[in-house]
Amino acid sequence: MESKEGAYVQKMKVKLDEWNAEIDRLTAKAEYAGAQTEVQYEKRLKELREKIKGLEDKINDAQGAGESSWEDFKEGIDNSWEIFKKTLSKAKSEFEHGYKEGKD
Repeated sequence: MESKEGAYVQKMKVKLDEWNAEIDRLTAKAEYAGAQTEVQYEKRLKELREKIKGLEDKINDAQGAGESSWEDFKEGIDNSWEIFKKTLSKAKSEFEHGYKEGKD
């Protein structure tokens, strides 16, 4: 599968690895938060992990897709990426804000 589909899937897997690393960094920050803030962080981290898992599942499904259904899979993955990026950005902002407040 060294077609445009294969290249796309590889690119998405690299992105997944990067974003899993970002979630790991946020998890490390959550460990230093106060008890109440940590509960909020854990809730957000759970949401991020669930979205990543959904993306991984879609990418795996796309690998087995025939050419006729490839575009449908790609569109679904692209939509899921956009949703995930917004969720991750919001979580990072919340973590930064909460982390700074905890340091004051």
